[in-house]
Amino acid sequence: MTPLGTLYVISSPLGNSADLSARAVATLRSVDVVFAEDTRTARQLMAAHGFDRPTQSCFDANEAGRADEIPDLLRQGKSIGLISEAGTPTVSDPGYRVVRAAIGAGAKVVPIPGASAVLAALVGSGLPTDRFFFVGFPPRKTSARRALFTSLQALPATLIFYESPRRVPETLVDMVAVFGVDRPACVARELTKTHEEFARGSLADLAARYRDDRPLGEVTLVVGGTSGDGAAIDEAELRVRAAALLGSGQSPRDVAQSLVGETGRARREMYQLVLSVAKGESAD
Repeated sequence: MTPLGTLYVISSPLGNSADLSARAVATLRSVDVVFAEDTRTARQLMAAHGFDRPTQSCFDANEAGRADEIPDLLRQGKSIGLISEAGTPTVSDPGYRVVRAAIGAGAKVVPIPGASAVLAALVGSGLPTDRFFFVGFPPRKTSARRALFTSLQALPATLIFYESPRRVPETLVDMVAVFGVDRPACVARELTKTHEEFARGSLADLAARYRDDRPLGEVTLVVGGTSGDGAAIDEAELRVRAAALLGSGQSPRDVAQSLVGETGRARREMYQLVLSVAKGESAD
C-alpha cells in the first residue's frame, strides 16, 4: 500500500523575497507539486531562489475543486506544497478547505511558518502585544462594519484588521464612531516592501489624515483595545466630549456610540447624556 503523501502549508514573503525561510525553500524544492493562490507570483518566488516546481492554481474560485482533487494526490503518495500570494495560506487567504480535506483523508499536514502581516503590523505599531485579536477583513457595508466593531468595542485586546486601501478612509470613520476618537491605532502599509510605513496616532488623527488621501498598497489596521477605565471618566468630561463631537457634525446616535466605545458604559445611558447636551441642558 502506498504511504499517504504530506501537505505542507508554507508561509510566503509579504513582499521581500529574502523573507522566505531556508526551511520553506528546502520544502518547496522537495515537493511533487505546488498549489498556489497566484501561479505567476509563485514561479517568480521560486525563480528568485534558483529553482522551479510543477505549479497549479488554488484560489477562491477553484479551491472547492482542489479540495476534492488534492486528497487523491496524497493517496498516491504525492507531497504537496500549498502557498498564498503572500503570507500564510488559510489566514484571510485560500487553503482552509484544502487543509480540512487533507486531514479528512488521513494525510499529515505540516505548517512551515514564516512572514506574517498580522505579527509584523502588531510589533511595529507600538500597541500592546500581550493580548491581540485578529479580525481579518471587516464587512464592506457600513452598517455591517459598525455592527462588527460594536461587538469588539469592549474587548481589552489589541485588534488587527486587514483592509483594502480603497476602504481605509471610511473604515477609519466607522472606527471613530464606534471605538471613540482617542483610541490609539496604526495604519501599517506595504509591510517588508520598499515603501513600508507605520502611521501611528489616535483614530481621529488617522481618520483626518486619510480622509482625502487614501493609502496605497497592502494595509493592515491595528487598533488598541479598551482600557477598561471608562467608568473613571466623570460626567462633566463626558459632556465636554459629547459637545465636541456634536460640534463636528456627528449625529447624537453616532456620538453616543463613540462614547460607548470609549467608556464601555451602557448605550442607553450615553444616548440620554448626548441628547441632554444636544438640547443644551445642564447636568443635575
